[in-house]
Amino acid sequence: ADNLSDALKKLKITTTDSTADSLEGCLDCLLQALAQNNVETSEKIQKSGVLQVFASLLTPLSSCTAKVANIIAEVARNEFMRSPCVDAGLIPPLVQLLNCKDQEILLQTGRALGNICYDSHEGRNAVDHAGGAHIVVDHLRSLCSKTDPASEKLLTVFCGMLMNYSNENDTLQSQLINMGVIPTLVKLLGIHCQNAALTEMCLVAFGNLAELESSKEQFAYTNIAEELVKLFKKQIEHDKKEMIFEVLAPLAENDVIKLQLVEAGLVECLLEIVQKTVDSDKEDDVAELKTASDLMVLLLLGDESMQKLFEGGRGSVFQRVLSWIPSNSHQLQLAGALAIANFARNDGNCIHMVDNGIVQKLTDLLDRHVEDGNVTVQHAALSALRNLAIPVVNKAKMLSAGVAEAVLKFVRSEMPPVQFKLLGTLRMLIDAQAEAAEQLGKNVKLVERLVEWCEAKDHAGVMGESNRLLSALIRHSKSKDVIRTIIQSGGIKHLVTMATSEHVIMQNEALVALALIAALELVTAEKDLENAQLVQILHRLLSDDRSAPEIKYNSMVLICALIGSEPLQKEVQSMAFLEVISKLRSHENKTVAQQASLTEQRLAVES
Repeated sequence: ADNLSDALKKLKITTTDSTADSLEGCLDCLLQALAQNNVETSEKIQKSGVLQVFASLLTPLSSCTAKVANIIAEVARNEFMRSPCVDAGLIPPLVQLLNCKDQEILLQTGRALGNICYDSHEGRNAVDHAGGAHIVVDHLRSLCSKTDPASEKLLTVFCGMLMNYSNENDTLQSQLINMGVIPTLVKLLGIHCQNAALTEMCLVAFGNLAELESSKEQFAYTNIAEELVKLFKKQIEHDKKEMIFEVLAPLAENDVIKLQLVEAGLVECLLEIVQKTVDSDKEDDVAELKTASDLMVLLLLGDESMQKLFEGGRGSVFQRVLSWIPSNSHQLQLAGALAIANFARNDGNCIHMVDNGIVQKLTDLLDRHVEDGNVTVQHAALSALRNLAIPVVNKAKMLSAGVAEAVLKFVRSEMPPVQFKLLGTLRMLIDAQAEAAEQLGKNVKLVERLVEWCEAKDHAGVMGESNRLLSALIRHSKSKDVIRTIIQSGGIKHLVTMATSEHVIMQNEALVALALIAALELVTAEKDLENAQLVQILHRLLSDDRSAPEIKYNSMVLICALIGSEPLQKEVQSMAFLEVISKLRSHENKTVAQQASLTEQRLAVES
């Protein structure tokens, strides 16, 4: 301790008069003390005011420069020392040292700057202002192809410095991307793939940068996919695989890179991991199974990569994914169902899958999750069924395969994501299927549940879908029984509210359903339509210049139907509809103009 105090005292007077030898001795003493107790020694260095002295010792270059930089690097390992290092003005002279040729000085300077930047806003800003990142990126470029141990050590330190500099800072990450650091890092990874420490630094740097959209475009122009898959194939340790996964996941969000990863053979690696880990309950294996199957689903989100793996339904990857659905692992069931939902993104694939028995696999899966089931699996299986039900030719086939019955078992679900998909699946299934729409529309339990969900204000998606299904049951069945069931369950007011939706498609669906109610069951619905203030709403829709032509048209059709009811007709007469409708006779849309003339005649006759 006495030696340390002496060394610190000497250093304070050193700058004015001292020999290189006595200076070296002081610096060695400091390094020794830091090696024995870094925290305590750093505190003493801070209190002694020697940090300011270091700034003057860094320039001009001398035999002590590397040692001074080394001491700063050691001191800056402590969080409490990073701001003082900045305040002592150490950053500008350190950045200047990056221009020298001496490898030891470069190494210690890189360490010092990297440590000062670690989790320190002030450190990063100071390095940014001094232009340090630019010089380091240039070094990486010029050293990139050198494979001697000293160069590799320097590359590792510089990569680490850039990583600490840009970590969790979008602005600085963008700056590095604009400097073109990505192609250099990818090249580094390829050349130095045998060097574990350098590879690891590259991966963490990629992980930092890959979150930004602008980086993905740059990555897409490199051979990153190929390099990562090559590296992945060599890994045995779980931690190393995990690191590569952390880079792959954000990169795989880009459609171009998805395809590159598929072409580089990533899928085969993922399938292999699934096979190895599926029956294991070791924590690492369970984590790897999840990551691999999730990544597989992500690769299928790109249209080109998905089609490449589907291979007309004959692809080995598609076949393997099918085998996940009956598996006993919830994670694989989930990934399998999500993968099918992704494969089912075009009509051709959907038709092929339904013709080849996929529906049975999915309904069996749903059956396994009815009681206390896994919500994510339910949601995924319903998503797949909903997508498969989109092509017209699939609807009847899926209905006769019992999909509606399988889906209805989840009407009791309290989970909004499941409710949302269930509603979407039923709505797709009954589209233009009159018999199925009638059957479901007469199902009192279902209709009552729909009416309940129409009030789910906390879940706009569920609310919207239940309204749309109510309307669809009427529109596709055109059945008096269905309309009566909906009236008895209190559904009318929701259809009237739906006519005021901000989405034209929903407004329209509501108006068409209400027109059918008025045409087929006006007397039964009369009271509910009155209470829901339908006439006032129609007046508002017709008066509003922003209403779409089809909304105006269907509102007038509905008015003509409503005047068949005495109380509703009185309301229409009391609201000066003729005035609004006569204006619409000159509407630019011919169909609207024609309907306005017809409606005006009807209203004139009735009055």
